[in-house]
Amino acid sequence: MAENEWLNKDFYKVLGVSKDASAEEITKAYRKLARKYHPDLNKTKEAEEKFKDISEAYDVLSNKDQRQKYDAIRQFGMGGARFAGGSGQGGFDASGFSDIFGSMFGAGAGGPGGSRIRFSTGGQGGPDLNDIFSAFGGAAGQRAGGYGAGGYSYEEPPKPERGRDRNSKITLTMRQAVKGATVSLSMDGSKFKTHIPAGVKDGQKIRLAGKGHAGLNGGSHGDLYLTVHVKSDDTFSMRGRDVVMDLPVTISEAALGGKVSARDIDGDVVTFKVPSGSSSGAEVRLKGKGVASPKGNGDLIGRIMIQVPGSLGLRQKKALKDFDNLSEDFNAKVAASRSGE
Repeated sequence: MAENEWLNKDFYKVLGVSKDASAEEITKAYRKLARKYHPDLNKTKEAEEKFKDISEAYDVLSNKDQRQKYDAIRQFGMGGARFAGGSGQGGFDASGFSDIFGSMFGAGAGGPGGSRIRFSTGGQGGPDLNDIFSAFGGAAGQRAGGYGAGGYSYEEPPKPERGRDRNSKITLTMRQAVKGATVSLSMDGSKFKTHIPAGVKDGQKIRLAGKGHAGLNGGSHGDLYLTVHVKSDDTFSMRGRDVVMDLPVTISEAALGGKVSARDIDGDVVTFKVPSGSSSGAEVRLKGKGVASPKGNGDLIGRIMIQVPGSLGLRQKKALKDFDNLSEDFNAKVAASRSGE
């Protein structure tokens, strides 16, 4: 079948398949129609003509190179290129179509078995569409946004591009870090709220999906990354999911033990049990009073800090000296630990 007739033949329609049909779908459609219209099975004149059309369509579409060439030629025609016998007035003779391709791409381009033409927008090793049309003469002279009147205009469709990510910072109090907080943020003049989870750490980054820069050509938004800064606190700190607080005690509370009351990070009164003989730095804890988490709540830890009066009266000094005299063995152990013995 002459290639200059391809412009008037919709082979996809003949086989009843879409233009992006796979080779398997084309073969399946052909076999189904062939069984229906084959002259041996259907003796009508209409069936005979139909079978010829089906066979022509299958011969082209089942051959990868032929199909590619057919698609390109059909695309040129539907894109507005004018094919008319003529005198060089902006068109060219469709009967010479294969000759044009042969002269442009080599003898094998238009001849039998030589369908190796590939069409691209340049840079892919095949002919450039711009070069092809510039060869057609006056009707294909390039103009802004496409090609001359009646010429084919081809543009690579823009690809969606994801928007760029943003980076920002936020400062929280220790209580907000422990309990979690809902904060207001502003981006490009618009405000929105987001929740900061309980137990967030200083320096931690939180990803807010879709809150970055807008994408291009329908692409998705980028993300926003919030770097968290947690203000230091004189009393409280975090250790994993545990909340640690200083627990001041007197000498007698540390030595004798007992219940010691304090206020937690919410300002509520809590009570720690201090074992007798506790030293500074020892820790006591209240279960489940730390950071609330789906993985399990942390604890509230009291770090014992023995407090000593800044100045002592005579009776206090005498009492301490008496106590010291009664603790000679203990004092010797402490002295030995200081010297590394």
